[in-house]
Amino acid sequence: MSKIVTVLLPVEERHRTLLESAAPEYRFVYRSPDTVTQEEIDQTQILIGNPPVKLLHGAENLEWLQCNSAGTDPYLAPGVLAPNTLLTNATGAYGLAISEHMLGMLLEIFKRLHTYRDAQHRQEWKSQGKVRSIYGSAVLVLGMGDIGGEFAKRVKALGAYVIGVRRTDTRCPDYADEVHLTADLDVLLPRADVVAIAMPGTRETAHLMDRRRIGLMKEGAVLLNVGRGAIVDTEALCDALESGHLLGAGLDVTDPEPLPQGHRLWEIPSAVVTPHISGFFHLQETLERIIRISAENLKAYRCSEPLRNLVDFSTGYRRLPNTPEA
Repeated sequence: MSKIVTVLLPVEERHRTLLESAAPEYRFVYRSPDTVTQEEIDQTQILIGNPPVKLLHGAENLEWLQCNSAGTDPYLAPGVLAPNTLLTNATGAYGLAISEHMLGMLLEIFKRLHTYRDAQHRQEWKSQGKVRSIYGSAVLVLGMGDIGGEFAKRVKALGAYVIGVRRTDTRCPDYADEVHLTADLDVLLPRADVVAIAMPGTRETAHLMDRRRIGLMKEGAVLLNVGRGAIVDTEALCDALESGHLLGAGLDVTDPEPLPQGHRLWEIPSAVVTPHISGFFHLQETLERIIRISAENLKAYRCSEPLRNLVDFSTGYRRLPNTPEA
């Protein structure tokens, strides 16, 4: 019996051709996360895209879920996927879009562009004061996978001194000056002009940047977070921004998320907040990469070969047998 592949991505005809050519004997169904039904989920062996968690409930027929996101934390909770269901993510698709978003937020804060935008709204022709440069700055990158690595390459090219942090493996790539383990974080934070977080949401990363560690950051440093909002203690961050301890923060993720109306973070002038959109499909190349990863994995699955970006349920990270972990 042919396997059913349900695709929840905004595909074009050329994307369908690529996917279907990777597994020509499979039957493909195209829906969106909003239109897919419970019955369709229950009949599916392979899901490509991020389905609503409430529709999974340990679906017994589902053999493999290929997420269109790098983070998979909603699908790691017990009971969401059946014990033998394979889970892969889309690491490799987001480095370009999210690293450029991070760079944009950092430059906005360093060059005070957000304050000039505010002054423009007031029709005020006035200098906003001294600015900073990425050149010569020490940039601490937490998470040196696809996204963190791509950001490190960009700031390194602009003259930054790059310090990477990984869970395991301290081998230093050519786009970093040092690489340390997470256990060294307390020693590294006071050295950094910029702390850039590109880690997934796991038990180990929850509130990794708590009030104590935010207090360890250098006076006038900038915090960027594109990982998960829960990695950072939001109230402690707000206090550090309002007191002037930190120059600014660029956040594409928050805790809580969505950030509710009336939350004080909205009103802090030195906070640049975007609504978790840096890694969506706003950049067409991101979708193209997700489709290519999915097609590559479909071909591998059909041939009983190892899948790319297989997620380890015990850690929430990809299984990378012979390479440094994200």
